[in-house]
Amino acid sequence: MRNRGSVMLIHQNKVALIKRVRAGQTYYVFPGGGIEPHETPQEAAKREAFEELGVEVEIGELFTTIAYNGKQYFYLARMISGVFGSGKGEEFKQHNRGSYEPVWLKISELPQYNLLPEEVAQKLYQLEASICSISTDTKSN
Repeated sequence: MRNRGSVMLIHQNKVALIKRVRAGQTYYVFPGGGIEPHETPQEAAKREAFEELGVEVEIGELFTTIAYNGKQYFYLARMISGVFGSGKGEEFKQHNRGSYEPVWLKISELPQYNLLPEEVAQKLYQLEASICSISTDTKSN
């Protein structure tokens, strides 16, 4: 069991994810990975965003935590520099672990994808739906 730090990079109603194809299965995960002994969860999330996405991020508030093979921390983040999709982490070199592809997906379309962990995906989708509902209600008044 290893604790993990992950980022939720959101821009223009889309979220940055890693598309994984492994053992004939296609699924999506939030960029992130294991916390090294010398790191905080925020530092790990920031490092993983650079390794997996190729971007420097500013870590924001903690969105949620879940318990799964350790504690997983999910932080809202904002891209501050870099080129999305230019990550060069070790996972891109290990072909026996399947493929890794950074992608942007519309939050409103998340339910049609196999996004893991499901509870974090659902919470993000519900947040987006409530924000859109509030925005629509405000415009109609």
